Formats: sequence, C-alpha cells, structure tokens
Amino acid sequence: MAAGGGEHKRFRPGPGAWYRASTFYQMTALSGPVPMQLLLVPPDPWPGDAQRGQELLSNRFRFAGQRFSGELPPWDAAEASAPWLGEMHGFDWLRHLRATGGDAARRQARVLAAHWLDLYGRKWDPVAWAPDVAGTRLAAWVGQHDFFLASADDHLRAGIFDSMARQVRFLERTLPGRLKGAGLVVAIKGLVYGGICLQGMGRVVERAIELLSRELPRQVLPDGGHIEHSPAQQLAVLRHLIDIRGCFRASRTEVPEALQHAIDRITPTLRFFRHGDGGLSLFNGAQEGEGVLIDTVLGQADARGRPLKSTPHIGFERLTANRTCVIIDAGYPPAPGLDDHAHAGTLSFEMSVGRERMIVNCGAHPGDQGAWRAALAATAAHSTICVADTNSSGVVEEGGLSRRPQRVECQRTEANGGTLVEASHDGYRELFGLIHRRRLYLAETGEDFRGQDTLIGPQGREFAARFHLHPGVKTAWVEGEAGLMLRLPSGALWRLRVSGAEVGLEDSIYLGQGTDPRPTQQIVLRGVTHYGETLVKWGFRREGTDTET
Repeated sequence: MAAGGGEHKRFRPGPGAWYRASTFYQMTALSGPVPMQLLLVPPDPWPGDAQRGQELLSNRFRFAGQRFSGELPPWDAAEASAPWLGEMHGFDWLRHLRATGGDAARRQARVLAAHWLDLYGRKWDPVAWAPDVAGTRLAAWVGQHDFFLASADDHLRAGIFDSMARQVRFLERTLPGRLKGAGLVVAIKGLVYGGICLQGMGRVVERAIELLSRELPRQVLPDGGHIEHSPAQQLAVLRHLIDIRGCFRASRTEVPEALQHAIDRITPTLRFFRHGDGGLSLFNGAQEGEGVLIDTVLGQADARGRPLKSTPHIGFERLTANRTCVIIDAGYPPAPGLDDHAHAGTLSFEMSVGRERMIVNCGAHPGDQGAWRAALAATAAHSTICVADTNSSGVVEEGGLSRRPQRVECQRTEANGGTLVEASHDGYRELFGLIHRRRLYLAETGEDFRGQDTLIGPQGREFAARFHLHPGVKTAWVEGEAGLMLRLPSGALWRLRVSGAEVGLEDSIYLGQGTDPRPTQQIVLRGVTHYGETLVKWGFRREGTDTET
C-alpha cells in the first residue's frame, strides 16, 4: 500500500527504490538482532496539545492544514498533501495524546502504532520510509516510550523494537542520500536516538557524529542563520539540535563540538526573527508560531547572545529604535534544493511597534503547497514592489523556485542614532529590464520610518508597491493629502505620506496563524515606469495616540 503523496517530489523514489522495496533487502540489509529494551529515554521538554489529543482519540487527524478521519487511520489518503503525510507517518503527534492523558489516550497510541506496523513495519514505502519521516518517527517512539510502550503487551513491544532497529539500520545505510537542510537534521536525530537509546545499536553513534560534524557547519552559517532562510525552519532545526544534545547528555556522552557550536550560533538568530509580540516574522513559509513554544526552545537552548542587527549570510536586516522593529529580507533566496519553503519576497519588510504588528507579509499556509503556496509565496503577498503582477522569483506550487534574482546587494549605515539600509535586486531584469532599489531609514526615535523605491530601466512597466497591514490596524484617509492615517489597537496613530505614485487601499488576507486567513487591507502605491529612474517616496511617522475607544 503506497501512501497517497508518493509522487510529490519530497517522496519521489530515488535510485535503488526497487531494491529497498524488495523482500531480499528487508530480509538481509535490515535484519539483525532485535533490542529488548531502551537504555534510556531522553528528555522531552516540548508541550503537547490536549485538544489535538482529543481529536486523535476520535480518529480525527488534523495536520498541515488538512483533516481526515475514519475508523481506520488514513495513512495513504489520496487527497493528502506531502506535509500531511509526513506528519501522519512521523508520529510526533504522540505528544498530543500524552498531553490528553489517561488510559484511553495510551490505548489509542498503541492501536495506531500497531496498525502502522501491520502495514509498513516490514514493507518499504516511499512515504513511510522517507529518511526524514523515519527519523521523526524514531525520535517520537523513543521519546514517548514511557507513555505508550512501557506497559504495552509483549507482542506490540517486540514489533516496535524490531521496527526501530530496522529503521536505524535503514538510516545508517541511507544517510545523507538526497536529503538537505532541516530534513537531513531530523533524519540524523533519528539515528542518534536509535544509536544511543536502543540496546545493541551503539555502533551507529559514531556515524551520526560524523554526519553532524560535516553537516552542521554547512547548515548553520557564520551569522547563525539556517541555510533555508526561513524563521520557521530556524526554530525547527534549533529544536532538533536541542533534542540531539539532550540525548547525548542523558547518556553521559560528550556533546559533539559541532553540535554545541551550532546551538550557540543559531539561537541569537532565532531571536533576530522575533517581533515584539514574541512571534516570528513571516518570511519564506513561516507563520508567527506559538510564543510559549519559542520561549521554551530559547530557554532550553541555554545559549546567550542578543539579537543580531544583520545576518549577511542569509541576507536579513533588523532595524530597532525604541519600541519599533523593522525586519527586511535583503538577500538572495535560498539555493536550489534548499528552497522548498522559499517565497518571492526579496526586499520585503515587516514592521512592528511594541507588541503590535503594523506592516506584515501575508504569511503561509501550514500545507505550503498548491494554490495556497502559489498565492502566499507570490511577490504580491509581500510588502515590497511587484512589477506587472509578476513574481520576482518563480514560485513552484510543489515547493521551490524556478528562477531567482542573480544579483542582490545590501549595505547598512548607522549614523546619528538612525539606521539606513540600501538594497537592490535584479529579479525583474530578465523579464522587464528593471532593477529594484530600495532605501529604508529608521530614525533613532523609532517614530519616523521612511523609504524610497527606485525602478531603473525602460518605461511603460506597471508596478505596485504594497504594504500589507495586520488585521488589527485601522485606516482613515487624510483629507487634502496623498496619505493615510493608521491606528494600531493601542490607539497609536501613524501617518503615511507618499509621493511619486497613486495611493489606494485594497483587500488582503493575513495567515499568520493556523489555516483560516483573516481579512485585512493593503496599502498599494501604483504607477508606471518612465525611462531611466522611477522614484517613489513614502514614510510612516508617529502622530500621537487616539484615546477614543
């Protein structure tokens, strides 16, 4: 039984798939002694969601923006997306059942695990046995052992332990394979958990340390940014690294130097991507996330370091003054093969004041595929300039980019307490002969934020500079001026002034949390290029506080 998303590029069988699917491979390459027990159970500091656990008790499986239900677990639902299938087969949702508590939750966890074993325990499948999925599942089965397996009957325990040993041998033989980025980290995590925690599997630990020592310096760049340029992946990878370190510590094994260095570097850069409300900025497939979880991850990392101002290796800038924070995507998109979550948002920015978001990008859907990806990864869904309703990078609905800017430049200057960022990209040069140059300045008071957008090239090209507003922001036109007044939920008033373009308000959506978009507005500055340089100036200035309720 092949899972429904097997043709998605994430699960597309690579060379040798026919061999791995053979009985000979299962009987020889993956066979071996069956561990009888765990040597230890690593710490699991991450909270589960009791409400999600109740849904699982009722055979309702809600992952990655999709929901399926039935008397039998829908491991191979034909309509399921690759992210849904990955989560379903990864068993990380066991923590939600644990959070629900009680014997019913424990029994349900055993029923689901037994059903998976019947279908996939000794039969290779491109989804169920994808290395990153197997790594996730190994870590979940080991980490939740005391919840669902410690008091299980001998038959289920023997089946789970046999399957875990086979999955460890599979990862030992397979990694790194075609995996890159966060997927490879979680696959290595499974290898670490299996090698350290399963009786008789200790030989694979050396292989796992070798992979970590080679891969982490590639993935966690000198500025602490993760190579996929996504705040969400930054968080996920740090969480995996903390788990891996916890496993080494629990076994009283020396933590590999590359692992500790990666945690020390990546942690301050996760703080870099947070707004004042504690959530993440919305770049490259990220949603806000849960502030409590982010706090927990940062606390568990136990790595000091204040948020950086610049992350030049992944191309982001952070401007802060008083309570105002501006985060800018001013770098190249992630490289091919690492761009599954990449958006066409070059030179976009987000702006928050205290705990209130003001200018945003539209966000991402948890499924991050198909029509939602096409819409939310588009340049028009970001607070930047879009030319002729065309993306500055080619967005592939299945994930990744088909084309990208060839030249992106950025320079930061700080003087008299203010900060100026000057950046440019040529993502529209091949299509329209245009270069986009953006200058952003935040004054030292934090109450004056100004920008200049310049399009350099031929005339006659329609463009739109967009500023997507958070749903909590209200707008009103300023009489007699080409501008708007913005009111934040706290009552803080900001005035927008514009020259060089026609100002309008249009509908927009915000998907910063969950699966349901919230209606909001976007400010749109429209114009047509003339020969040479076309300049649009704009600025947001604090105008006091509206005390009316």
